[in-house]
Amino acid sequence: MYAARRRPPSSETRKLSMKIVAALAWLAGLSLWASYTARAEPLALKPCRIEHPSHLSAVDAECGRLAVRENPADPNSRPIQLNVARVRAVSQRKKPDPLFVLAGGPGMSATTFYTSVAPAFARIRRDRDIVLVDQRGTGKSNGLQCDLDEDALLHASDDKLIFATRHCLAEVSKHADVRFYTTSVAVQDLDLVRAALGYQQINLYGVSYGTRVAQHYVRRYPDRSRAVILDGVVPPEVALGPTIALDAETALVGVLDRCKRDAVCAAKFGDLTQSYAVLRKKLLNSTVILSLPDPTTGESVKVDFSSEHLVTVLRLGSYTSEQASLLPLSLDMASREGNFALLASQYLIVSKAYDEAVAFGMHNSVVCAEDVPYYDTAHIDRAALDRTFLGSGQVDSLIALCKVWPHGPIDSDFHAPLSSNVPALLMSGGNDPVTPVRFGKQAATGFKRGVHLVLAGLGHGQLTAPCVDRLMSQFVERADARSLDVSCTRAVKPMPFFTTLAGPTP
Repeated sequence: MYAARRRPPSSETRKLSMKIVAALAWLAGLSLWASYTARAEPLALKPCRIEHPSHLSAVDAECGRLAVRENPADPNSRPIQLNVARVRAVSQRKKPDPLFVLAGGPGMSATTFYTSVAPAFARIRRDRDIVLVDQRGTGKSNGLQCDLDEDALLHASDDKLIFATRHCLAEVSKHADVRFYTTSVAVQDLDLVRAALGYQQINLYGVSYGTRVAQHYVRRYPDRSRAVILDGVVPPEVALGPTIALDAETALVGVLDRCKRDAVCAAKFGDLTQSYAVLRKKLLNSTVILSLPDPTTGESVKVDFSSEHLVTVLRLGSYTSEQASLLPLSLDMASREGNFALLASQYLIVSKAYDEAVAFGMHNSVVCAEDVPYYDTAHIDRAALDRTFLGSGQVDSLIALCKVWPHGPIDSDFHAPLSSNVPALLMSGGNDPVTPVRFGKQAATGFKRGVHLVLAGLGHGQLTAPCVDRLMSQFVERADARSLDVSCTRAVKPMPFFTTLAGPTP
């Protein structure tokens, strides 16, 4: 969540980030169309098949396009098309309230996300439609994709970062006014789709950035919201960015400490904090050149493995326990044997998956309106950030690119604490590198009928963890989290560590 260039900050970038960022965007102080009521013509849907970009999974659905104004406050604003897909309930006597699935990023489309995790919603789909709306700026909803060479940007100077941002802005501005791709505008789209499909109330599932969207929908349309599931929660009050490096470091240390407490892992790899330190020092001023098969295509590729590549693996590799299970082995192979093949393979997998899934233009529109203007730059602990593997470079990069990217409108109460009677099930991973447990606890205070679950040792997003699909189904059926028996979550454990390339020790 919240992509940014991964590199150590230059002295110029440090100076840039120490300046106070411009206050609020031109409409940020207004409550956007607070009395807005959804009016939409009925939306006709036709049979379709939605497919993941990797072509490894597809789902039968029915699809349609809903025309909305890019600027809802201007009736003469250009129309854009929202891509909508509905996966019909299995039951012929389905419930009247569907589940809307909201993806993360920001920048991932709902249809892309759903095709990769559809089995997790199978229980809910027995009795309810699943509705997928590619949020404006993602997927087929006037996507704000940029033709960026992420590998080239890994080593780019500050000037090149600004140049790449301007180039991205020029690309997407050919078909979009990027100011109007914020969460405050997107929740209006959701309610238009609800009305166009004839639903009186909806349930919502949001993951990561999608939890921000879900909470703001609940704030704007409480009577339309029957129940909400928040997975990897971002509280409304939080402007993401300044603590990401600290939380990522804490999650990585959590993985290494878990190996130390595991008798088999500790016997095999010893103290991995030392291996980690050795690798960081080795790669600061040098690269390792290697050729290996691309794990997604099988084609031979050359990788100049650098400290930036290591940062990518360490950050995204701790998002899930499946990726984390490989970290001890890959760190040990690289530090003891000088064999970087496993680390390089992990880099190719996670970076390709992320770059394919995220519309960077939409990501920038969200971050530059909703997060960066709210940074308290004078109190960012740069010394603490620089002690982490991510460093202060990510925050500096976000601040720098948002000097270029236009800031769009957000509601005046967007970052205000939420106070809601809508039933809520909140879920956090005990070792989440981007939305830590404290975020879930904070967000839970906004729901008078909410329950917050913590799955020990797991990372970002609990959707596919054992027994979670059953709990979500029961919650949506009852619209009451407090009646759930959540004891099954106490038996959920992270995936065991790989001790060899063949897998975990039996």
